[in-house]
Amino acid sequence: MRRPKFHLFLSCRIRHAVVCAAVYAVAAGVGLLFSQPALAASRIKDIVNVEGVRDNILVGYGLVVGLNGTGDSLTNVPFTARSLVGMLERLGINSREDLDSLKTKNIAAVMVTATLPPFSAQGSRVDVVVSTMGDAKSLQGGTLLVTPLQGADGEVYAVAQGSVASGFSASGQSGSSITKGVPTSGRIPSGAIVEREVLFRLSALQTMRLSLRNPDFTTAKRVADVINGHVKTRVADALDPATIRLTVPEARRPDLVGFMTEIEQLKVVPDEIARVVVDEQSGIIVMGEAVHINTVAIAQGNLTIKISETPYVSQPLPGARVGTTQVVPQTDIDIDEGAGKKLALLQGGVSLQDLVQSLNALGIGPRDMIQILQSIKAAGALQAELEVL
Repeated sequence: MRRPKFHLFLSCRIRHAVVCAAVYAVAAGVGLLFSQPALAASRIKDIVNVEGVRDNILVGYGLVVGLNGTGDSLTNVPFTARSLVGMLERLGINSREDLDSLKTKNIAAVMVTATLPPFSAQGSRVDVVVSTMGDAKSLQGGTLLVTPLQGADGEVYAVAQGSVASGFSASGQSGSSITKGVPTSGRIPSGAIVEREVLFRLSALQTMRLSLRNPDFTTAKRVADVINGHVKTRVADALDPATIRLTVPEARRPDLVGFMTEIEQLKVVPDEIARVVVDEQSGIIVMGEAVHINTVAIAQGNLTIKISETPYVSQPLPGARVGTTQVVPQTDIDIDEGAGKKLALLQGGVSLQDLVQSLNALGIGPRDMIQILQSIKAAGALQAELEVL
């Protein structure tokens, strides 16, 4: 008689005392491992953003020159030709009348993007990303000409120029080719100089707002309590699940940076929503620690049909005048209904550890586990959000 595989959740009625003791020893070891308090404390600076301390997105339009015949085709990309003529006119060269005769393929129109960090001073440098707009094949070896980068308000905050570092591609006449990276996109490290600062006076603030990156009522309350406990007075209030209002004490206003340094280093245990994230394409399942289920019975079985073809030689009897030798396929069909699978009972209130061990004990793979989790959720037994990507 086969013993049930589900030792941790069904009654262990194994006759052999040695086997039963081993099972309980493993269960006790696993229980001891997961019984430790999960004090995953995080620094406040890792879970909140300070309102006003933020990046700014910059964008610009420019030209990359010096390409080895891999640039835009001026007949197919007219805005590249017009940009070339406009650039030459600004340099004192009139080529508008010769627009139709421009045949160069060493130039490409590109979009230039950059991120302006907070409190960037004039003269500091930032990285830029260059991407083609037309039918250019590669930016390898190209140089970006002076390109103003604008913010959302239309003001120029930086100017970019420099050699583009991009991937490459090569091909032969036989059709074989090799590509490394993305040839039509590249970067210019420290390729933009900041020309205008974003005006934000942090030292003048008397009240600050801390924004939680993962809004939660409990976490917001814990952050406020930890700050008040450190300052020993009520200076922080949780306004909503995402915002904590922080009033800077009058004695600490001359040293606001030092005060915020202390606040950032305080540790809080963030709360989390019970959530199960499933990616059906890759078979990835991610479950939070707070996931629990009610009492539910699970049975999983697969119907497997195996068909094998074996060639069989059929030939006439010796001395027969009729008949020819033929190769006849012999078919063998084997059906497995997964009879070895058992109906498993999960008691109510089991934790993530119990749920994973239970499903693994049934011999369930990631794909089948996704279907089971969806079925448990449909039955109303999964006390967590099920998010399918």
